This record gives sequence, structure tokens and C-alpha cells, in this order.
Amino acid sequence: MGKKSRVKTQKSGSGANTMVSPKEMMNLISELLQKCSSAAPSAGKEWEEYVQIRSVVEKIRKKQKGLSTVFEGNREDYFPDLMSWAQENGASCNGFTVANFGTEGYGLRATRDIKAEELFLWIPRKMLMTVESAQNSLLGPLYGQDRIMQAMGNVTLALHLLCERASPSSFWLPYIRSLPQGYDTPLYYQQDDVQLLLGTQAVQDVLSQYKNSARQYAYFYKLVQTHPAASKLPLKDSFTFDDYRWAVSSVMTRQNQIPTEDGSRVTLALIPLWDMCNHTNGLITTGYNLEDDRCECVALQDYKENEQIYIFYGTRSNAEFVIHNGFFFQDNAHDRVKIKLGISKSERLYAMKAEVLARAGIPASCVFALHCNEPPISAQLLAFLRVFCMTEEELKDYLLGDGAINKIFTLGNSEFPVSWENEIKLWTFLENRAALLLKTYKTTSEDDRSFLEKPDLSLHSRLAIQLRLAEKQILEKVSASGRDKRLHFQKKLEEGAPLPHFEESDIALMENSDTDAQLPIILRKLEEVEEGAGLQVGEALLNGEKVGIGTEESQEVSRDVASDRTSPMEASELGANRTEDIPKENSE
Repeated sequence: MGKKSRVKTQKSGSGANTMVSPKEMMNLISELLQKCSSAAPSAGKEWEEYVQIRSVVEKIRKKQKGLSTVFEGNREDYFPDLMSWAQENGASCNGFTVANFGTEGYGLRATRDIKAEELFLWIPRKMLMTVESAQNSLLGPLYGQDRIMQAMGNVTLALHLLCERASPSSFWLPYIRSLPQGYDTPLYYQQDDVQLLLGTQAVQDVLSQYKNSARQYAYFYKLVQTHPAASKLPLKDSFTFDDYRWAVSSVMTRQNQIPTEDGSRVTLALIPLWDMCNHTNGLITTGYNLEDDRCECVALQDYKENEQIYIFYGTRSNAEFVIHNGFFFQDNAHDRVKIKLGISKSERLYAMKAEVLARAGIPASCVFALHCNEPPISAQLLAFLRVFCMTEEELKDYLLGDGAINKIFTLGNSEFPVSWENEIKLWTFLENRAALLLKTYKTTSEDDRSFLEKPDLSLHSRLAIQLRLAEKQILEKVSASGRDKRLHFQKKLEEGAPLPHFEESDIALMENSDTDAQLPIILRKLEEVEEGAGLQVGEALLNGEKVGIGTEESQEVSRDVASDRTSPMEASELGANRTEDIPKENSE
């Protein structure tokens, strides 16, 4: 995490081969837009599509070589200016400084002892780059007429960042100069690095991220060149793919939700200085103080002078960390992989199973998570598997039997099995399903461990293999856990052990129970989502409540860009929005 960028950037004006005519570039942009906007490829053809899109992008990058805006010197040269600018504008700067932590990259180092829960960092609103500040900038006229920007705050922030970077008088220049010149998100991977992820669950999100970013670039390149409201933008003369990739990665690794000034809604923001903090396990310690109109962060733990100050980015999987943040967190207690399960509509007992699941607030087809620790499944997945494995008599009991409504409470509670036979079936199913998924990988865990021992392995190759291995390790643990549970319940059955009897009075003792809820499900607040809802819709913590990002409204607006046959550029395409709960890349 937070590794120093391995990306080499050209100095402005150097390396350009020959002048490229506007018509030639527009033809390439149109070709890219067409390839990115065609119908989704058939199963197994996603890699072929990625290679084709990447080929066009590389042609564009070659034509644009030397045209990107970059700053002279090293990133660390600008840290003193960042600290001075922050102090001048009302941020706290007395308890820490920016420092290099080797393999972890840059972060914040305590310059005095800091106590746990002590407020040590605050950043006033005027320092934040927000969708609102974009609307009040040169970007405002274009924002007012483009529905994609209006629907996608992350895109607006990326373009805002590029416009401000190109302006020598920008208020945010001390912050922008302190940002990495490149990132370790998959947008920066070589094709061979991406290929290492083939066969993994993460690869589809990686390929989609690249396709979506390429489509966005092509769309906005055309818009900047042709729209009257863009005529005064500093992007008009130089808007390269590398520029957009940098802005996209800056935003996806750093964007955060904050309340608007009146507190009536949320908006997206980049928070200077605070986004230098690196990640560790812990709890959310950042919030927004509306009274003082500033972002505030309290210490996660006691820090001694000269120790690195960490924050907790949230319960993110390593796939999310790698894809959206550019690092792999080795000790991730929240790592997980996805598993899609559903009741077949052709099954004889489909209607009964779907009804029991509906009463529990669970869809008949759903994407679940398999976790790296015990228990490997959530209450929701346990409930689903119990219903999935029920016999007709068991289903009738949960639909029509005595206390049927109350029994719904027990579906996600491991203390109250449906029957010993049902437990054996569901854990056997999980054991076998995880084992089958392991067989789909092209390498074994032992192979991956051997690859990781190679000293000449590139950083991006290492990240890809670490992620590939992590998926396998979770599936291996789930399969082993399933086997142990199966044997445990087989023993219970053989011994004739009595089933625990559920009493109505037990409801108050059950985990996550909500006696005020219309449905009894303990499962409604968990992370699983219905199939098709998408796993990357962002959430952010705002005053202790989660606020969803990526609404249907924004998706529908995106679909209306029909003139270029642009498919939906969903609000999550730049990566999940971030607070500590929606994390950022460690600050390299």
C-alpha cells in the first residue's frame, strides 16, 4: 500500500514525435468511443475486447507523447508548500508532518505524543475541492449543460482537478503539486500484469474499470473540443489520456463524501493533507463538523512522537483496495470474495423457497460474500443456504407451521438449525462449491507463492498475484470450514442429539434483532446485494449513517448520451466513493 509510484512521466514538451492533426486525433477518439460503447461482449470475450480497446488507447497515447502537464522536480519538494498553505488557510498542522515511510510510501508522522481519540487534524471547507467549487470555476458553464457531469460528481471532480492543475494561479496548486504523479491502480498496469488476473473474480472489475475510463475520456475529449461552453477551458489545447487517467486515479483513491454547507445533502470532495494518512485496521475516526464547517479526524490510537499516524479506511476487501486504491493490505481482516447463488425457477419447490426467502427479506438470486475469517458466511448467506437446502416438509413448516413467523427469526442464527440433515446439506454444498471455484484458477496457491518469491517481480505483477492468491486462500478456508461443519453435524445426527428449541422469548437475545422492523430479518443491514444491483456502488459515512452513491437517476441520465452510442457511465465507474469507510490509496 502506498508504494512509491513506478510510473515514469514525460516532461512537458519532450518526446513528441510529430504533429498530430486534429482530424487524425478525432478519428482515433471516435474509434475508441465506438469500441467502448458497443454491446457487452459474450462470455469469455471480455479479454479480447480489453485488448482491442487498449490497442486504440496506446495509439492515442503514442500520438500524445510529451503533451501531458507535469510538474518539475520531485513530489516531496512540494510538501513544505502544502503544509504552509494548509496552515495559512486554517488547517491544523502542529502535531504532525509529512514523511516517507519506505515501503508504505508517504504518510503523516507525529511530531509530538498524541492520545487516542484526540482531535489532531482538521481541514476547513475552503481548502476542499468539491463538486460545488467545480461549478463555481471555469468548468461551471460546461457542468451546467452536460448531464453526465451533473449525474457523476466523481467525473466532475476529475475534470475540475485537471483544469486547476493547468492554471498557474489556482488556489489549490500547493495541494495538486503534492499529489503523486502516477498511481498503482490497474489503469497503470501493463497488459501482461492484467493478464495475471485472468480467471480471478477481480478481473471483470479491472477490465470494466479500464473500459469505462477509456469511454469517459473519449466522450469528454469530444465534448471539450466541440462544446461552446468548453471554449475557455485550459484542457482544450492539451487533454491527453494520461492526464485523464491521472485525474481518475487521483479522484478514485481520494474522493470523499461530505455534507453541503447547509447540511441538506452530500457532495463529493478531495480533502488535502488528511488524504496523506495510510491505512491500518481499526475504527472510523473521521467526521464532518457542520458547526465549524470542517473535516475532523481524531487519533485512532496513542501515537508517540515520530510514529506514523494511521486511519482506518473501512471494511474493504483486497480486491477493492487493489482495484480502486492501488495497494494490497496483507493483514486485511475484512477480505472476502463474491459468490453468486440463486434458486432455479425450474425447481419444483421454487415458489415455496422464494416465499420463505421473501419473508426473510432475501432475494431468490443474490451475490453474497465468503469471508476470510470465521464464520466464513454471514447471517444472510446462512439463511439463504438453509432455505436452499430445505425439503418440502421443512418449507411447509416455515410457511404454515406453528410459530412460522417467529421461525423466520432463526434462519440466520447459527444456534437454531432447521434440522441436522439441513445443516449437513448446506455445509456440504458450500464445501463443494468452494472446491469447484478453486479448480477454475489456472495456477495453484503453491504456484503463486513461488512467483511472489521472485526478486525481479514488478510491483504491479506482485499486486496481481497477491490478489489472486488471496482469493484462493479464502476459498480454501471456506472449503475446509464447510468440511469441518459437515463432520460436526454428521456427528450430531449420528448421536441423535436434540435440536435446540426456539422460544419466542429468544428473539430479544438474537444477534442484530430489530423488534420494530416489519420483517424480522437480522440480515437486512449486511453487505450482500441482489444480483444486478452492482457491488461497487459507493457508500460513505456521514454522521454515523451510510449514504448511498450511484442512484438509478444518474444511471438513467447517463444512458441518454445517445448521439455517441455511449452506454451507461455509472457513478461508480471511477471507483467507490471514499471516506475512511470508502478508502483511498495510501498516499504513496
